[in-house]
Amino acid sequence: MLWWAGAVLMAVGEMGNFAAYGFAPITLIAPLGCVSVTGSAIISVMFLKENLRASDLLGMTLGFAGTYLLVNFAPNRTQSISARTVQYYFVGWQFLIYVIFEILIFCTLLYFHKRKAMKHMVILLSLVALLASLTVISVKAVSGMITFSVTDKMQLTYPIFYIMFIIMIASCVFQVKFLNHATKLYNTAMVVPINHVFFTTSAIIAGIIFYQEFLGAAFLTIFIYIFGCFLSFLGVFLITRNRDKEHLPQSYIDFGNIPGKQTLDKIQPDSNGLSYGTLPDGSDSTKSQSGEKKEV
Repeated sequence: MLWWAGAVLMAVGEMGNFAAYGFAPITLIAPLGCVSVTGSAIISVMFLKENLRASDLLGMTLGFAGTYLLVNFAPNRTQSISARTVQYYFVGWQFLIYVIFEILIFCTLLYFHKRKAMKHMVILLSLVALLASLTVISVKAVSGMITFSVTDKMQLTYPIFYIMFIIMIASCVFQVKFLNHATKLYNTAMVVPINHVFFTTSAIIAGIIFYQEFLGAAFLTIFIYIFGCFLSFLGVFLITRNRDKEHLPQSYIDFGNIPGKQTLDKIQPDSNGLSYGTLPDGSDSTKSQSGEKKEV
């Protein structure tokens, strides 16, 4: 029951994240993923009774500071995402050059991954990041057109809506595929911070190029925004650093492999006798408190 409640809450949270793209810029929503990492660290301390390390406190502080800068200095342009707006951005020369460049990089990395059997974490997470840029573009387009349909005029009759919807589903599926592959080969504590940096950077670049979200922004605003991203990245690294080492299995003594001793047949006590094991010759015997030897 508790698992289902958690799954439902996660689904509701993802729906809220999807709806947020229809109202706020990508360059604001994407970097705020560090809040989920910070929240996970707090929950693990409260409910899972994990140790609160000094690096966790420093990482949370940097994460909150970076979030504050991002919220205050991210572009606050409110633009209505209609089907015609998406079509205009979709055929723009900036996006076409970006897509061609991204396809070339993606095909090159995929060639090394498939043909050369290179499974380095950077290659896998770079593939995830390239797909993530298309995901955030399509998610914002679909969410924005749905929002525009509810508040103003129906936009779901335009073909661009279904094109973006297909791109969103396809990119999400392959993105999860490569990410699962990375988590199987490498520790999650290594994958999470690097994937966060790659995903956020790719999403920010996609938002700047496709939706032109930093158009007309001052240099100081852009600099502080980048500094806020750096603080959030550093906070995520500090929170996840050496996290998996705390869950190493405890040492134990294997009584069946004692150096220089013959391996015994049974280790657990016999419930029908007084013996606590089987002797090497196969006979169970023990001595009573008075010193007499009793055969079992």
